[in-house]
Amino acid sequence: MPNAWDAEQVVSAPLAKTLIETHFPELAPVTISLLGYGFDNTVYQVKERFVFRFPRRELATGLLKTENQLLPTLASQLPLSIAEPIFFGKPNAVYPWPFTGYHYVQGNPPARLTEEERIQSASVLARFLRTLHHYPYSKAQELGVPFDELNRLDMMKRKSALEKYVKQMKERNLYSKQEILENYVDSIQEIHYQEKNVLVHGDLHIRNMIVDQNNIVSGIIDWGDVHIGHPAVDLAIAYSFLPSNGREHFFREYGEVDEKTHRLAKWKAVFTTVVLVAHSYDQGDNQTLEVALESLNLIFQE
Repeated sequence: MPNAWDAEQVVSAPLAKTLIETHFPELAPVTISLLGYGFDNTVYQVKERFVFRFPRRELATGLLKTENQLLPTLASQLPLSIAEPIFFGKPNAVYPWPFTGYHYVQGNPPARLTEEERIQSASVLARFLRTLHHYPYSKAQELGVPFDELNRLDMMKRKSALEKYVKQMKERNLYSKQEILENYVDSIQEIHYQEKNVLVHGDLHIRNMIVDQNNIVSGIIDWGDVHIGHPAVDLAIAYSFLPSNGREHFFREYGEVDEKTHRLAKWKAVFTTVVLVAHSYDQGDNQTLEVALESLNLIFQE
């Protein structure tokens, strides 16, 4: 069975260089290095100042279009840096899809952090999400942002996929607290909740965060899943990135949420992190795998 992240098109470094120099001759000669790849895009750093993302799947082209319309408006209103799009590549005979270049967000993805370092980012993350979630969703609609067409909080719809990945983790002997994870997954029952419409990042996890030289979160990248939906989709980061006492700091700054929202956020954190474990293992990305497993430990920390 193919994985959700399997690519339909992979843009090599030489092809990326050709495409960028063809569309944007002012950047020639291009120096290029691979930053990484996710479900939807292959990502290159260009001239140490820009980042270019090339869709790996046709589905991602629509997501890129939404980013291009929203992010220039959003960038100045958020308390953290985001990758603002500035170069817009068009399909041609060599590559059939659009692609986008952004200002490079300075910093690094979070690696191994102490609990104290994580707690330092609690208020920063809370202010960022409070600001994002209060952005007028009607204005986001006008800029082409969709509602949650994937029903990301439909627990029962996704339970079988979650069980598959958890089983793979057991077979590969990846997680030291496998029994705790399995007991949680076995206990999942549908949560009936009131719909809420806020602008959400949609895919907020360790690979889409940037930290500064002090290991404090300074930027948020990869807005391909941005949509109008329930805040729990983003609040999952309070479980997967922060220790339990850090969550107290987070929600004091963000604002109190109801018990169902907490439960939904924890479930979303588990689902996203388990998928991230499966993806990083499949791609041989041991660094992300290690950090994702650490995220699971935080989620189940009391």
